[in-house]
Amino acid sequence: MTTPSTWAHDIITCDLCDNPTQQFCNSCQVSLCVDCVSKHVEKFKSLTHDIVPFTKRKIKLVFPDCKIHPNERCEAHCKKCDVPVCLKCMLGPHNGHKYEDMSDIFNKKKKEIEKETREIESTIIPQYKKKNEETENKVSIAVTNFDEMDKEKEKHREYWHQEVDTIFNKLGSLLNSMKENHLAVLKSHQSKIKNRIPDMTHTVQQNKEILKSKNMSAVTNYKSKLGEYRNIPADIDVKLPSLKTNTIQGRELSLELEEYKATLQQISLAGLADDVSKSSIRKLLDRARVIATIPTGVNPLYHVACVGVDEAWVSGADKTIRRVDIHGSVGDTVATTCQKWPYDIRVNQQGELVYSEAENRTVNIVRHGRKETLITTPRGWHPGQLCCTKSGDILVSMFTTDQSQYKIVRYREHTVIQEVDRDEDGEPIYKGGEYGLYVVENINGDICASDNNADTVVVVDKSGKVQFRYDGTPARRKKSFDPRHIVTDSMSQIIVADVNLDCLHILDQNGQFLRCVDNCGLDGAHGLSVDSEGRLWVGLYDSGEVKVIQYMK
Repeated sequence: MTTPSTWAHDIITCDLCDNPTQQFCNSCQVSLCVDCVSKHVEKFKSLTHDIVPFTKRKIKLVFPDCKIHPNERCEAHCKKCDVPVCLKCMLGPHNGHKYEDMSDIFNKKKKEIEKETREIESTIIPQYKKKNEETENKVSIAVTNFDEMDKEKEKHREYWHQEVDTIFNKLGSLLNSMKENHLAVLKSHQSKIKNRIPDMTHTVQQNKEILKSKNMSAVTNYKSKLGEYRNIPADIDVKLPSLKTNTIQGRELSLELEEYKATLQQISLAGLADDVSKSSIRKLLDRARVIATIPTGVNPLYHVACVGVDEAWVSGADKTIRRVDIHGSVGDTVATTCQKWPYDIRVNQQGELVYSEAENRTVNIVRHGRKETLITTPRGWHPGQLCCTKSGDILVSMFTTDQSQYKIVRYREHTVIQEVDRDEDGEPIYKGGEYGLYVVENINGDICASDNNADTVVVVDKSGKVQFRYDGTPARRKKSFDPRHIVTDSMSQIIVADVNLDCLHILDQNGQFLRCVDNCGLDGAHGLSVDSEGRLWVGLYDSGEVKVIQYMK
C-alpha cells in the first residue's frame, strides 16, 4: 500500500506550473493542468494540438515546427541545405534533395551526449579534482618555505648594524614580492582548474536533463564542450628561491636571495672612495669609436644578431637571413617561408638562430641546418620582436591583427608562463599602433621594451610591474625621441637606438640617463646586438652597413 508521503512524491506536475497534471498534449508532448490547457494552445496557436487525458497520452518524439509551412512539423533534415524540412518542403523547394530522418539524427545525437556525459562525469571531473588537490599542496609548501625563509632572515638580522636596516627592508620587500608572485602563479593555475569543476558539473546536470527530454530541438541544438574540458591545464612547477647566508665574525656578513646580494666588509673610507672612482671610469669610454664597418649588401637593413665574437646574422626586406663576419664575407644563408621578411632575428644561448614570421604566426629555430617551428601564437595575435634569455626562455612581443594591442609573452619551450600587458590599475602598459614593440631582458630580470608608438622605453620587473619609463628628455636633444631596437650589456646598461637623432641612448638599469653615442655616423641606426667581447654591432637602415663600436673599457 502506498503511503501518503510516497504518493505525494509521485505526483506528476504540469510543465507550465506546479499544479498536478490532468491533461496531455500528444502533439507537443507536454503535461498540462486544466488551467494551462488554454495557455498552451494560445501560445502555439499556429499548430494543431491533440489534447487528451493524461492517462491516454501517447509518448512520441516532438519534431520542430516548419518555419515556412504553418501547422507542419519537420520530420526530415535536408542534407543539401542543412535545414529541417516538412513534407510540403520536400515536395516544394527541396524537391529532389537527399534527406535524413530526424529520428535517426535524434538517436545519434543522444548517443553522443550519453558518451560525452559519461566521460566528463567519470574521468575528467576526477582529474580536475586531483589537480586541484595537488596544486593546493604546492601552495601549502610554498607558504611554508617562504615563512621559513622569512624567519631565517630575521634570525640573521641581529648580526647587522642598525645603520644597514635598509638592506633588510629591501630583502623583506623582495621576499614578499616573490611570495606574491609565486603564490599568484600557483593560485591562478589552481583557479583555472577549480573554476572549471562547477561548470562541468552544471554541464553534466544539463546533459542529463536533455537525455531525459523528448524535445527534438533541445537535443539537436546541443553544443559540445568536451573539447574545452579535455584541455586540462598543464602542470606548472614554480621554482622556489633560496636564502643563502654567510657570517665571518669581524670581517664579513653576507645575504643572498636570487640576484640580490648584500655584503658588509671592513674597509677604510679612503679605499671605498677609490673603488667608486675606478668603477665609474671603467664603465664607459669618454668617446665611443668605430673599430669596423661591415658592408652586408642588405638594403634596407632591419636586424642584426651577433654570433660569438666576429660574426652576426643580418636580415632586411627579403626572405633570406645571411651570416656575415667582421670582414664582410657572407657565410651561411637561411631561406625563410615568410610572406614578406623575418620580423626579427635572435641567437639563443646555444648559438642557434631564432626568427619570427609575423604573417604565419610562428617563431622558428634553425638547428643543424634544418628549420623547426618553436612557437605558434594564438589566432588573432602575431609574433613581433624576440629576446632569447639567459635562462633559455623566449620573450615574444605580440600584436593583434589590427595592431591595436601589444603585449610581451614569456615562453618556456612551448608553454606560456608569463604575459605582460597591463599595469596595476588595469591600464595597457604598451601603446597600440603601426610600429613594433622591441624587447630585451636585463641581467636583473627586468623586461625592457622600446615602445615606438608611445616614443618611450618601458621597463617592468620580473613580475610585470612597471619600474620606470624613459622618454628621451634627459638627453636634452633638439629633436623628439624615436626609439627602435634595444639591447642590454654586461653592466646591466640599457642601450636604445634613436632613429630621429641618429644616435644611441645609454641608461643604467634604474633608468638614469648616462650618455648618448652620437659621434659614430649612425645614420638610420636600426639593428642592435652586443657580441661576446662587449662590443656593440649597429645596423644602418639605408646604407646596409654594420658598424662595430667600442664604447666601454
